[in-house]
Amino acid sequence: MAGWNAYGPGMTGVWQAYGRRFACISALLSCLAAPAQSGTFTAPEGCEGWLTVQSRGCRVSNHYRCEAGRPGDTWRMDFGINGAFYRGRIDDETQWMESHHSDGAVEILLTPARDPAQFSELLATGLDSYDFSMQRSTGVRKIVRGYDRLTGEAVVIDSITLKRTKFEARAVDDNGQLIWDARGHEYIHPEWRVFFGGTGQTDLGEGWLPKDFSPVEFIFPGEEGFFDTIPKFDCDAVLAKASLP
Repeated sequence: MAGWNAYGPGMTGVWQAYGRRFACISALLSCLAAPAQSGTFTAPEGCEGWLTVQSRGCRVSNHYRCEAGRPGDTWRMDFGINGAFYRGRIDDETQWMESHHSDGAVEILLTPARDPAQFSELLATGLDSYDFSMQRSTGVRKIVRGYDRLTGEAVVIDSITLKRTKFEARAVDDNGQLIWDARGHEYIHPEWRVFFGGTGQTDLGEGWLPKDFSPVEFIFPGEEGFFDTIPKFDCDAVLAKASLP
């Protein structure tokens, strides 16, 4: 489900910021991870980029690791049509350790989790359940429960072999009120220990909406397009939808 983590535990951080404007309006995002020049991202000092992913849904994600971080931790910075909108850190088990959103809110994983997301268990058994809480800086606590399951399918995207997963996840507040409900498919890379988005549906309380954040291109250091901040795929559709009354 880190694929939602934010590539956090699957769901790549609920396809990361549904319903938000893709705008760099958070001071944290602006200061720590803004483009150094038009169209190019620079990782924070002491950090090194290792992967850029151009995905459907008009999103590009830049992945980096930091010397001062815990071994196995990785960061991801997401950019949409109007700039940066999400920054998040996962550990080597793909737990959502912290998430920074475009509205300035920060979410932190409350540990120990009741049933932590475990990438190792997913690889070993084909199934991983999770039940954990995130504390938001606004005071709201989010309780997330769900599972990731390997489908047994291997998929090659841009010469990279990935394993396909199925997931279902639901987030509620302390009063049991729905925050979001999600289901669908994602992808994992076993050696990179990362989830990537896929196809599915999310319900924010007003019915199910389809989404597709499947990866299209994987770009590595030294290759053209590495650490770009301008998404390439499906952006015309996003602009058209945004222009509707």
